[in-house]
Amino acid sequence: MGKPAFFIIMAILKARTEFASALNQVCAERGINPETVINTIQEAVLAAYKRDFGFKEDFEYEAEINPETGATRLFSWQEGKKKSTRKDITPPGFGRIAAQVAKQVLLQKIREAEKSAILEEYAKRVGTLINGMILRFDGRNIIVDIGKVEAVMPPAEQVRSEEYKLSQRLTFYIEGIKDLEKSQQIIVSRTHEGLIKSLFRREVPEVASGAVQIKEIAREPGNRSKIAVMSTQVGVDPVGSCVGQKGIRVQAVINELEGEKLDIIQYSDDPIKFIAAALSPAEGISVKIDEKEKTAVVSAPDDQLSLAIGKGGQNVRLAARLTGYRIDIKEAAKKTTIKKTTKKSQKKGNKKTKTKKRVKKSKTKKA
Repeated sequence: MGKPAFFIIMAILKARTEFASALNQVCAERGINPETVINTIQEAVLAAYKRDFGFKEDFEYEAEINPETGATRLFSWQEGKKKSTRKDITPPGFGRIAAQVAKQVLLQKIREAEKSAILEEYAKRVGTLINGMILRFDGRNIIVDIGKVEAVMPPAEQVRSEEYKLSQRLTFYIEGIKDLEKSQQIIVSRTHEGLIKSLFRREVPEVASGAVQIKEIAREPGNRSKIAVMSTQVGVDPVGSCVGQKGIRVQAVINELEGEKLDIIQYSDDPIKFIAAALSPAEGISVKIDEKEKTAVVSAPDDQLSLAIGKGGQNVRLAARLTGYRIDIKEAAKKTTIKKTTKKSQKKGNKKTKTKKRVKKSKTKKA
C-alpha cells in the first residue's frame, strides 16, 4: 500500500472516530440520547432538501445518517411500492449542507437539554424563596433574573400597591413551572400566601424547627394579612416567637412585604375562641356558631364594633377566610339599669312634699 492511500484511509478513520466520539461526548455531558439527536438531524436534513430541491408528488423520502462517520444519504421511492425500490438522490456537495444542519440541530438540542436540566433543578425548589432582580417588562408580565435562568411574574402574581422598577431586587416565591407561549417557564409570585409562610420560616427559628406551626393564613396582598399560629412544644409562646423581641422578627417580614400589615393570632381548635381571636384587635365580643352551616353570629360592644368590622369590612373579611366561617357582626344589646328606692328615701320624699304644702297654705293665708 502506497503512502497516499495510507494517509487517505487514516483520514477516513479519523473522521469516523471524530464524529462518533464528539457525538457521544456531547450527548453524555448534556444528558441527551444520541439516537434522538440522529433522528432530529435526519428530519432537519429532509427539510433542507425540500427547501432547496423540492419533493415530487406521490413519492416518499428518507434520510440516513451513519452514526459512525456522519455521512448523510437521501433516498426516495414511489408511494405504494416497496422500500427496497428506493433510489439514492443525494445531490453533489449535499454533505456540506447536511453538516451545517447537523451542527444547528446539535446546538439546539444542547440548549434544550441545558434548559430542561435547569428547570429540573428549580422544580425541586418550588415552594421556596428566591432572591431576584427585575430585568424587563414584557407586556403585563415581569421578567425576573433569578440566577441561572429568567422567571416570569404574571399580573395575577403582582401586588397592585407595589411599584416595580428595573434592576429592583426583591424576594420572590417560586410558585411552579407552567407552559407559557409554547415553552416552560418558572413562575414567581409576590402575592402567594406561601411567601409569608416562607419568610417566617426564614426569620423565626421556632417556625423553621417545627416548634411553632403556621396553621392558617388569610391575605390581601400589599394591604393586610392574618396569620394563625400554634405551638407544638410545651413552654413555647407561638405569637411571641413570631413577633420577636421588640417586634424585630415580624418587622423583618413586614419590610420584605413592603410594609404590609400583619396580625398574628393564636390558633385554637375551639372555633368560638378562634373566631374571637381572629377578630382582633376588637375585644369583649361574644360568639355563637352553627357548625353545620359554618356560620357565626358575633356581638360586639358599641366601642368595639368598628374595630371588629374593620375599614371597608376588611377585618371581618380576613377573619372569615382565616376561620372558614361566615361571620355576621351586630351590636351587643345595651343593658338598662333600674334604681331601687328605699323606705327611708320614700319617707324623706313624703316629708318634703308635706312641708311644701304647708308653705303654700301659709302663703295663701298671708295673701
